[in-house]
Amino acid sequence: MIETLTPLELALLDRWQRDFPLEPRPFAVLATAHDTDEAAVLERLADFRRRGLISRVGAVVRPNTAGASTLAAMAVPPARLEAVAARVDAEPAVNHNYEREHEINLWFVVAAPDRAAVTAALARIARDSGLEVLDLPLERAYHIDLGFGLDSGGESPRRGKAGSAAPAFVPDAADRRLLSAIEDGLPLVPRPFAAVAHRLEWSEAEVIDRLRRLCAGGVISRFGLVVRHRSLGYRANAMAVWDVADEDVDRVAAVFAGQPFVTLCYRRPRRRPRWPYNLFCMIHGRDRITVEGQIGQLNDTAGTRALPQAVLFSRRCFKQRGARFSGAAKEAAA
Repeated sequence: MIETLTPLELALLDRWQRDFPLEPRPFAVLATAHDTDEAAVLERLADFRRRGLISRVGAVVRPNTAGASTLAAMAVPPARLEAVAARVDAEPAVNHNYEREHEINLWFVVAAPDRAAVTAALARIARDSGLEVLDLPLERAYHIDLGFGLDSGGESPRRGKAGSAAPAFVPDAADRRLLSAIEDGLPLVPRPFAAVAHRLEWSEAEVIDRLRRLCAGGVISRFGLVVRHRSLGYRANAMAVWDVADEDVDRVAAVFAGQPFVTLCYRRPRRRPRWPYNLFCMIHGRDRITVEGQIGQLNDTAGTRALPQAVLFSRRCFKQRGARFSGAAKEAAA
């Protein structure tokens, strides 16, 4: 797919996955940076959406800051996998849903206004499928920022500046209303923040100021083009997991999170006996052999080769979209 992109398209996708200008005419800023005009930028971005290269231009919100979320998993008999995946997809709070190579083969993310809503969604899925659902909420994030380098062939994902620091504040009701208003991304018009402000009956300046504050405070971990990485060639994607002693997990995680090819690194609870692992790393790559070598490098660097571990490569993506905050906003306004 990358080979079919024009130099302007490649530059836009590569440069603006983060640090999107929070200015009244942001697309004009992009145009100036790439020596073109605003209309050409808007046309290219709209085309990216039509072609499935990006899901939106907007915010990536740090987990559990504007609501609650969890990673969930199920061991689904192969003959039932597509039907159960469709049931999971139908749950409005589910924003990602993947088949992975493991006995526990269906993995999905549930994001909802609060923990009670997450629990209720998991209960509905368990009831309708008749299968156990493992609930693996985030305990600690060691690295959660992610971008995909596309220049020079994009051999590895690009890391941003964000790390594991906790957000500086808790979003208020107005913040949640704003995040809800842009959950499908900014409108692709010359003054997108003014369009959002019109819907909210706010001023353009208030929208921009709040988004700047949410970014600076770490609630928004990244603002920009949210690419669909599989469409851009990142198809060898592995979730590598380890069972690390509780007293050593932070040390090991710091080593893992410092490697440039680790795109996400989390600690989550074990669910023995079905799931004995507590440290998770995501590696997004273009070929399986390279990713397997990188996991070996992690083990050599951190001294974890002898620990219980597993590698779950993605097989199929059933659903991928941003988290929804509409419910959270409605609840906050009630």
